[in-house]
Amino acid sequence: MNIHVFDGFLEILREVGVALIPLFIFFALFQVFMLKLPRQRVFQILLGFVLTFLGLAFFLQGVHVGFFPIGQMMGETFGEMSFPWIIIPIGFALGFVATFAEPAVSIMIDEVDRVTGGYISAKLMLYTVSTGVGISVALSMFRILFGISLWYFIIPGYLLAFILTFYSRAIFIAIAFDSGGVSTGPMTVTFISAMAVGVASATAGRDPLADGFGLIALVALTPILAVLILGLIFTRKGGAENDESES
Repeated sequence: MNIHVFDGFLEILREVGVALIPLFIFFALFQVFMLKLPRQRVFQILLGFVLTFLGLAFFLQGVHVGFFPIGQMMGETFGEMSFPWIIIPIGFALGFVATFAEPAVSIMIDEVDRVTGGYISAKLMLYTVSTGVGISVALSMFRILFGISLWYFIIPGYLLAFILTFYSRAIFIAIAFDSGGVSTGPMTVTFISAMAVGVASATAGRDPLADGFGLIALVALTPILAVLILGLIFTRKGGAENDESES
């Protein structure tokens, strides 16, 4: 088993290397012909490449060794319980806390806080996006347990998002659709989706392919709705404050 794990890690090292080499080549070309950064800065960037390479390799190894197996085993265990409905609130809790560990979410909320000067705080954005992801995971578990088609969630959801864009400010529209993208990061894709497949595998009459997948589509949708609704709250609050100041 140890030899098998080691062989798998070598394959991951190769894949990460292949993914990063083009970026390194682009940087080298820009450095030679355009950027011409000082030597100390170049060393810092090269150190960043090395740390990124090692971080991605170890993370992907952890995903294959830990996240995938434990997620699927947890899903199968919940699906075989005499009260499988418990997976709905558990799914919400897992989706909520998993968002806290998403690297892309952390970067985005910090950027939003910085660009807006704290008007939209990082903490508020984190709780908003996390709530959206939690709701999406809970809906996915509900859909699997009761055999409801994904279309009944996706089509109304995106229609609602489309309608909300007409009543939202431009800044919240942009942040909302970026929130949907960053929420579908490695934590959700590896752990939560594996759990959904496990639940579908253990639930009678459910197909792991047809019912277990589709969670990521919901995860990309619900943060959009959550941030757009947050934007409506901000707009209404701002309008109420303006009315009070005028009076």
